[in-house]
Amino acid sequence: MKNKYLLVLLLNLLFLTSNASDSTYLKCLSVLKDSIISKGKWALQQQPITVTAAYCTRSAGGKHDFYSEGDYWWPDPKNPDGPYIQRDGMSNPNNFVEDRKALIRFSQIIGALGAAYLVFHKEVYVKQALTHLKAWFVDTATLMNPSLLYAQAIKGKATGRGTGIIDMIQMMEVAKGVEAMEQSKAMDATTLAKVRQWFSDYLTWVTTHPYGIDEREAKNNHGTCWVMQVAVFAKFTNNQPLIEYCKNRFKTVLLPNQLDKDGSFPLEMKRTKPYGYSLFNLDAMSTICQELSTKEDNLWNYTLPDGRNMKQAVSFMAPFVADKTQWKLKPDVMYWDEWPVAQPFLIFGYQAYKDESLLQPWTRLNHYPNVEEVVRNLPVRNPLLWMMKGE
Repeated sequence: MKNKYLLVLLLNLLFLTSNASDSTYLKCLSVLKDSIISKGKWALQQQPITVTAAYCTRSAGGKHDFYSEGDYWWPDPKNPDGPYIQRDGMSNPNNFVEDRKALIRFSQIIGALGAAYLVFHKEVYVKQALTHLKAWFVDTATLMNPSLLYAQAIKGKATGRGTGIIDMIQMMEVAKGVEAMEQSKAMDATTLAKVRQWFSDYLTWVTTHPYGIDEREAKNNHGTCWVMQVAVFAKFTNNQPLIEYCKNRFKTVLLPNQLDKDGSFPLEMKRTKPYGYSLFNLDAMSTICQELSTKEDNLWNYTLPDGRNMKQAVSFMAPFVADKTQWKLKPDVMYWDEWPVAQPFLIFGYQAYKDESLLQPWTRLNHYPNVEEVVRNLPVRNPLLWMMKGE
């Protein structure tokens, strides 16, 4: 069986090479080929688990509503039964995260199936994906409502917050995985239409509800992640006005308000976890560029009047990924040892700038971390899905 996979992989590589395809895609494929096989096999064995599988009695919503609790909020020692208090950067292990885990698992499954189909063109991956897509988006007994009204709630303070919208970045590789498989003869047109309608309904909610507006206006990585997820879902639903809106917001809001002249993100650098947050925001900025750039409008090369651009952001952070000991600030208060991993900005930045110093650390670093906090902050797990367009 393994020899059969390798033969198909070889034929795939030969086909891509003969068609003068994207060299970054080929390098990425050569690094991840074994993992694509193993992750695809794993995904074929998984049964659907949606937000209806677990319910928290603290949720103000129903079983079909995604629910999570603010990571950095804890019981008040002076008032144990009262409203929670914040401890920035310190995750409370007793908060409800089952829906988030289910969403991450869903993203991992569809992403793995999409990547495997992209390489091997086996219909079995699509058939398995349909089982999960129907459970999350179609089946009235198990589907998730297309909103995040009850995400990152805080006991005694809020039943949900706009900041919880960041949890939906986990759905990005669901959309990208479906894109990779949608032309398959095994894809069910009715299910595909309902999946697209779900994402369209979510876009309506996240662009009009006060929570969505609050998150869009956030000054730090939350505002970046609003643009990132909306951009991906707009591409998936062919919503050209929103695509253009996200491009414009990247140029006129995200870069001008977040990027310093030295290439750093000051709002992330002043946090209690500046290293991890800087990586996260740069990954998100890079993913926006990867998703929305065209030959006519390349966000990777877009430069503000004062000279600030994404190349500066990549150049600032890359040395601290290649050699973390060079980091100038104090270590993050949590998860310092777990970073960096194979950050998406490295491979996307390499594709944009052809800088070998970005490819080398991406190749050697961990592509599939298993620490929950790292997994949550690394929603781009299958970079091949983001390179389907070629260069």
